[in-house]
Amino acid sequence: MQSIDFPTLLTIMYVLVDDWYKQHAPRLLKGKVGAKPVFSDSEVITLMLAQDFLSFESQTQFLSFMRANYLALFPKLCDQSQFNRRARSLRLIVEQLRRTWLTELGATEEMFLLMDTKPVPVVSYKRSKKRSDFRQSAGYGYCAARYFHYFGYKFVAVTTFAGLPLVFEMVATNTDERAAAEEVLCSLRSCDIFGDKGFIGVEWQQEVKEQTGNRVWTQKRVNQKEQNPVWFDRLLGSVRERIEGSFNELQNTGRNMERLLAKTVIGLTTRMIAKVTSYTLKQLLRNSFGLDVQTFQVANA
Repeated sequence: MQSIDFPTLLTIMYVLVDDWYKQHAPRLLKGKVGAKPVFSDSEVITLMLAQDFLSFESQTQFLSFMRANYLALFPKLCDQSQFNRRARSLRLIVEQLRRTWLTELGATEEMFLLMDTKPVPVVSYKRSKKRSDFRQSAGYGYCAARYFHYFGYKFVAVTTFAGLPLVFEMVATNTDERAAAEEVLCSLRSCDIFGDKGFIGVEWQQEVKEQTGNRVWTQKRVNQKEQNPVWFDRLLGSVRERIEGSFNELQNTGRNMERLLAKTVIGLTTRMIAKVTSYTLKQLLRNSFGLDVQTFQVANA
């Protein structure tokens, strides 16, 4: 793997985004009215993805850093409020970009996949939710793996064995694991999907198979009448370790899922789409350019 400086990386990212945008955006944005913005959509998307390449959690801090150090690359950079509005309006375009990159990476051809959920807190557990934009869609819940109560969502995703998310969704924290899984399994067909014991249920797994053709594999509880063969449980144990590793890398690379600092549902959705797309871009850079980029550490950030 070769090393790279941040300005060069930004240039590569912009070229990849802009080439795709010129080819696909006219169709996706057909019928949209208004003058062409001075700060282009491609530049907005590039910076949306770049935030997960730096060690800033706050969008305000990130944009201030870019303005102070890389204004020559983005001379028409808009203010934080306008950038935030533009990012929200482009979130579905960014999702389409992610899906294109998944196809280029061959991820959509994978038939053996991993499934898990992760907590996404949005408001302090004890804080009043009366004026929160999340009060209608989020919920109170408990993360058994982390031993903590929180208010927010579950991030449920199906990934490749390399940890690349194919489909993902956010559901209220108090949603059953299997109901959460149904939000993403409907987008897949005839795959073998490995998960943890939260997805146990012979009848439920059979329903999933009949409706989507997907086979969900989990270890059995010790009190279940029918048990997996010993060799199969060992295989599932090793797969479980891979699931944890993949999801931990996704969660902790760049902005942490638990600290996206969004104040609205649409803002949280935008930041989650950008984060997952940025993670996909890192895989693309690794495969196509030999660049293994995780997160740039900024001195005195």
